[in-house]
This record gives sequence, structure tokens and C-alpha cells, in this order.
Amino acid sequence: MNLKHIQYVLTVLREGSITGASKKLFVSQPALSQTIKQIEQDLGAAIFDRSTDPISLTSAGQRYVEAAQQILDIDRNLRAHIAETKKEIHGRMRVGISAQRGIQLLPQVIPDFARRYPFVKIELVEHGSDTLERLTAEGQCDLSIITTSEKPNKLRYVLIENEQLVLLSSRSTQLAHRFTDGEAIDITEAKDERFVSMLEGHSVRTIQDRLFQRHHISPAILMETNNMEAAKHVAARAGAVMLIPSVYVSGSLDLQYRTQCHPILNNDYERHFYLCYRKGMYLTRYMEDFARIVCEKLGVPFNLAGED
Repeated sequence: MNLKHIQYVLTVLREGSITGASKKLFVSQPALSQTIKQIEQDLGAAIFDRSTDPISLTSAGQRYVEAAQQILDIDRNLRAHIAETKKEIHGRMRVGISAQRGIQLLPQVIPDFARRYPFVKIELVEHGSDTLERLTAEGQCDLSIITTSEKPNKLRYVLIENEQLVLLSSRSTQLAHRFTDGEAIDITEAKDERFVSMLEGHSVRTIQDRLFQRHHISPAILMETNNMEAAKHVAARAGAVMLIPSVYVSGSLDLQYRTQCHPILNNDYERHFYLCYRKGMYLTRYMEDFARIVCEKLGVPFNLAGED
């Protein structure tokens, strides 16, 4: 294995095709296809099952990817160790965070961090939490700040905030006419309302789909979006409802005037706010300090050991 070949294989896997990967890598499709075949010949087994769309891994390919990620971890850790030994303060940190959480948290965190580490570049990776978990496990993010209910075993989690998921309802809905603001309800009470929904890959959407499936309901979806800020205001003004973390509702006078909120009864799908990173990854001093600043701004104890 060499790092270039690893990059090629992982890019094909992420893009789902050799054609898509060739565009990302700025390599011609025939050249990339030939390289992949050479890697497979050297391995003595096919890495990709080309009969599927998107392209998928064979069992040998799964072993190859697991080993490749371990090699990338070793390379990253070695470079981080050397940089700290030389007392270098230059570096790059890939931080995964949703756009909505970024609006809330980054203006508090980045100024303090930049004063301490002016030559460390922060590269934001903005996706929903489910996607960020996967990218962090694959080594494409160094640290991710996510909300989740499940914990893939490749990651370590630092709990930084508990969250409550509520049903936000426009005051013009039938649901709002039947129940008072703050009254806990069963999700089935909203089965005839129109939902503003987050896109697949967002942890709120994952919980929403599970609740719908558990209670055998299929409410109408008015709109799907990855923008929580837009979603809540559309729901408020369009006579709709949506599942939303309570933290995104508090402090908005416009929402308080136009909506009411209801805790969900019998919702055992926990969803909490974590900082996570890949197990076995060496955290540089500036990565640790970034995590420490996040915890300070949220007023929680700093404990990077976290949970498995």
C-alpha cells in the first residue's frame, strides 16, 4: 500500500464510481481505472464490486479499506507528533459541524482559538450529524461537533450538552387549537399536519423517521431542507409543524408569537450534543485547546477522555 493508492481507492468509494472519482482527483478515467486494476492485481483480489450502482466493496475490499484507514491514522499521528516535537504552531484542523450549530457556536469559539493559534487553518466540513459521524470515522474530519443518538465504535465521544427534541407547531394548525403551549403530546396527534422536515442524513430526520415508523403514520411533507433556521420560520408561517431541538426555538420573539412547542411523549430516542474524534488519532495541542474552548463556551467540564 502507498498513500496515493489509498487516496484513489477511498475516493472511488466515496464518489461511488471511478468516473466520479477521476473528476475529484483530476485524473483521467482510463488512468484511474488502470491504477485500481493494478492495486487489485497486487492485492490478489478484487476491491470493488463493479456490478452495483454505486460501486461497492467486496469482502477483500472492506479489509483493504480498514487497513488503509489505519495507515492514514499512523501517517497523521506521525506528522502531528513531529510538528509538536519541533514546537511548530502551524497546522490544519478539519472541524465538522452543521451550519446551524456553526452559527450558534463558532462566533464564540473561533476568535479565542485564532488568538492562541494564528497560523492554524480551520477547514469547516458542514453536513448533518449522521454524515459527519461517518466522515469522522473515515478520517475526513479531525474533530466533529454533532448531535446523535447512536455511537459508532470507531469514534470517541465527549458529551457537551443534553438536548430535548420538541414538536414546533404553527399557531394556525389544528394541533395548536387542541393543545396548549408546552403540553406534552404523542407524535400521532400530528399525523394530519404538514411537516417541514430535515433532509436525510440529519439526526433530527433520523429520529423523525423512526417515530413515524414506530407509530405507523405518514404525515404530509411540506418541505425538506438542511437549513434549520429556514425550516422553523417556514413552519411558523405556513401552518405546519416540525421536530426541532428546543435550543433552536428559545430566544426568538417571532417564533414565540407564531408558534407553540410540545415535548414528545414516549420518545426514547436520545439525542445529545457531542464532540467526537476517531479512536487512535493523536490530538495535537491545538486540537485539544479547540475542544477545551468549546466546552468553556458551553459551560461544561472539559474531559477529553470521553466515552467509547
